[in-house]
Amino acid sequence: MNAEVSLNLDTLMAALRAAAEPTRLRLLALCGQAELTVTELTQILGQSQPRVSRHLKLLCEAGLLERVPEGTWAFYRVGERLSGAPLVRAVTALLPSGDATLSRDAERLLAVKRARADAAEAYFRDNAPRWSQIRSLYVDEQQVETAVASLIAGRKVADLLDIGTGTGRLLEVLAPHFERAIGVDLSREMLAVARTNLERAGIRNAQVRQADMYNLPLPAQSFDAAIVHQVLHYADEPGKAITEAARVLRPGGQLIVVDFAPHDLEFLRKDHAHRRLGFSDAEVRQWCIAAGLEPGQPIALPGQPLTVHVWRATRRASATLSPVKKIVAA
Repeated sequence: MNAEVSLNLDTLMAALRAAAEPTRLRLLALCGQAELTVTELTQILGQSQPRVSRHLKLLCEAGLLERVPEGTWAFYRVGERLSGAPLVRAVTALLPSGDATLSRDAERLLAVKRARADAAEAYFRDNAPRWSQIRSLYVDEQQVETAVASLIAGRKVADLLDIGTGTGRLLEVLAPHFERAIGVDLSREMLAVARTNLERAGIRNAQVRQADMYNLPLPAQSFDAAIVHQVLHYADEPGKAITEAARVLRPGGQLIVVDFAPHDLEFLRKDHAHRRLGFSDAEVRQWCIAAGLEPGQPIALPGQPLTVHVWRATRRASATLSPVKKIVAA
């Protein structure tokens, strides 16, 4: 028993020593707010890449950060399951809010996030008219639509939410299975395409509006089903998007996530603004559980060269929900 206490104390002391350095404290503050690459952290801190990499290595070895490799990139974050995660939260909560260096870091972090968002939005804007065509290059969309429809059909879906609706295609496909639906997207160009498609299809029980998937202007417990279709690989914080989707689900409501399984096609990141190269079942399951959802068995749809997974999760009746937000029309 004494050996176990000594080991725990040694681990704690090592973590405290690792954190007790100005640059490493700044790194903990930044990675506690977002998943960031070495290049992004170098830009924010204004330090050389070798120096930043050395500090990151020490923080990872101390259990304060985790390195998540993905293709030729690697993201650094404060993982919830890390032994040092509680210490990181406690230390960063004590950092002075008025410190000039930390304030500058926060401003640069915001600039990095804006640059990411601008790149994704520019891609959407440039490709809005042929978005459906681009998607068809990577996966048979009819298979995906059939799989999603099979999960919705037969359920009582008075209200459905399509997050990242794009061209509004899923609203068209699922129209017979819901009473009312809202499709949200951040891109006005994509919404313009969706509105045109819905009008052309004569669908009157669905509407689209501009909204941020991280901060949906919709009340809690207001939907029977929510769909996140081929959106998360663009997301800066996929887990946060799932948590926000879960917030608007009624108890017993169903979340359906459609995205790629892990792959190594770097050109999708370079040429098509993909932030993530797919997701593992374990990763999506962890996000769902953290959001108060009960994960189901995923559906795999093998393709050439990409495989699409359809994940399903149900809102637990006992889950704690956030306060209600007011609906704000776009």
